[in-house]
Amino acid sequence: MIDLPDPALIGVIHLPALPGAPRHQLSMSEIVERACADAAALEAAGFDAAIVENFGDTPFDAGALGPASVAAMALVSDQVRRRFHLALGINALRNDAAAALGIAATAGAAFIRVNVHMGVAASDQGFLEGRAHHTLRYRRQLGARIAILADVHVKHATPVSHPDLARAAADTAYRGLADGLIVTGPATGAAIDLADLARVREAVPDRRVYVGSGATVESAGDLWKRANGIIVGSGLKSGGDPAQPIDAGRAAAFARAVGRG
Repeated sequence: MIDLPDPALIGVIHLPALPGAPRHQLSMSEIVERACADAAALEAAGFDAAIVENFGDTPFDAGALGPASVAAMALVSDQVRRRFHLALGINALRNDAAAALGIAATAGAAFIRVNVHMGVAASDQGFLEGRAHHTLRYRRQLGARIAILADVHVKHATPVSHPDLARAAADTAYRGLADGLIVTGPATGAAIDLADLARVREAVPDRRVYVGSGATVESAGDLWKRANGIIVGSGLKSGGDPAQPIDAGRAAAFARAVGRG
C-alpha cells in the first residue's frame, strides 16, 4: 500500500510556527513560499518524497491540533503537492493521526507519519497514547489510500507499555496494522543504533522499515543498504538546525551519497 520507491529518499519540510502557535510571525503566503522553496530543493536533488511537519508549533500538544494549525497545514500541503512531483507525507505533531489523515486526504498525500501508533509513551508533552483503532477506522471512513508509517520507540519519548523494541515493532505492525515502521535515535538529529534497526527488521520482515533520524551524508550510503528508505530533516539544514531552510547543496550531496545524484 506504500506508494513510494523501495528504498525511498524522504526529506522533511519543517514548517515555521503556524497561526495560533506561540511563536507565529510569518504570513501564510510567506509560510507557503518557504515550504515550496524547500520542496524545490528536494525535487531538484532527486528526493522521492517530502513530509510536511508543523515543527515550529512548539510547545506541542499531546492531544489534538488546533483548527488553525490543521487549516494551515492543509493549505501548505496542497500547494506543495500541486507544484512539485514529490510524493507527499504529513506529520501532525505531536501525535494527532486523525488530523494528519484529514490533511492528507484533503491535499492528496500518499502517507502520514504517526509518532505513537500503539501503546503509551512518556514525553515532554505528557503521555502520548496510540490510537490505532481510531486511525484505521477513520482511514476506512475517508476511503483514502493513505499509508501509515509509524515510529517504534519514537524520539523525545520513553516507551511505557512496550519497553521491548522488537515487541513494540511487532505489535505496531501486526496489531496496529501500520504499513511501515520508522526507527529513530533518542532526539531530533540523533543517529539511530544500527542494532535497533536490525532488531526491528527481524521482528517485522514483511514490513518496510525506515531510518527516521540522524542520517548524514557520511552515513547515508550504509543506511541505504540496511533500510527501505531514509527520512532526513535536520541533516539537510545549515548547522543541523531544523528551523533553517533546506540547503540545496546539502540535499544534492545527500542524494549523491545514495546514488540519486
